[in-house]
Amino acid sequence: MAGSHHTGLMNQALRDLGEYIGLALADALIDSETRRGELMLRVRRESIVKVLTYLRDDQNCQFKQLMDLTAVDYPEREERFDLVYNLLSLKQNHRIRVKVSTDEATMVASATGVFSSAIWFEREVWDMYGVMFSGHPDLRRILTDYGFDGHPLRKDFPVTGYVEVRYDEDQKRVVHEPVNLPQEMRQFDFVSPWEGMLHLPDNEKPQEEPAEDGEGEGAKP
Repeated sequence: MAGSHHTGLMNQALRDLGEYIGLALADALIDSETRRGELMLRVRRESIVKVLTYLRDDQNCQFKQLMDLTAVDYPEREERFDLVYNLLSLKQNHRIRVKVSTDEATMVASATGVFSSAIWFEREVWDMYGVMFSGHPDLRRILTDYGFDGHPLRKDFPVTGYVEVRYDEDQKRVVHEPVNLPQEMRQFDFVSPWEGMLHLPDNEKPQEEPAEDGEGEGAKP
């Protein structure tokens, strides 16, 4: 009962905070909601730096830490990507999630001037999804190789990728080759617990129990 009361108070505090932010950022905010103990804001793309700066500096917010920045891909939408900024306020003991939508060609203003941790987060989003950030000081790949083709977390990226990488002993360097995943025809022995074995090994065969005295074919009455 006490836990439900505490959750209710927390949700009410977040709703109040959402209304407070909505009044201050009416021109930048599209909508807000409280879900799973977090306040979620959807903001206009051109206003992302303004919103993040306000959430960091306002005395009633104080979201001083950018915990994560990632993206979600919805290929069927015209603006297929949602950028998701997860912020934490240790002072207020609140979390907030800020979302911005964009497409493949439209840049989003970098948050590196507001949160220094955005430098690596934005590089990862660019690498995995191909979203560009204007004003980023060093926007380049961070998880894949510099010559990598495509962005692996897009929904339309093939599961096998386009190329495979290996070290060539003759050339003494790493080489990129087209993906080749042949699978030979295999025979399965469904009697054996060992895949592909046609006969049970001796230690897997059932053992005959020795006949007791007075039993068996050669036993005399």
